[in-house]
Amino acid sequence: MVLAEDLVNIKSQIDPFIGSKVRVRANKGRKRIVVNEGILENTYPSIFVVKVRNELSNDYQHLSYSYADVLTHTVELSLCE
Repeated sequence: MVLAEDLVNIKSQIDPFIGSKVRVRANKGRKRIVVNEGILENTYPSIFVVKVRNELSNDYQHLSYSYADVLTHTVELSLCE
């Protein structure tokens, strides 16, 4: 069972890294895994937003992920060096 304290704890761990370059590994189901690198742009009460550069059209996308996905290991977030 997902508790509100768990989600708040995950948010508080992610907050200090706003503006940092991160790698997001998302499991989209059916053995499809998507890996994106971008800037952790902002955190909100239930989601966080990563700004990713689209190499084909040379513009930016904003991808949002929920803290519940991080808790269930559907989304993995790591810092890039």
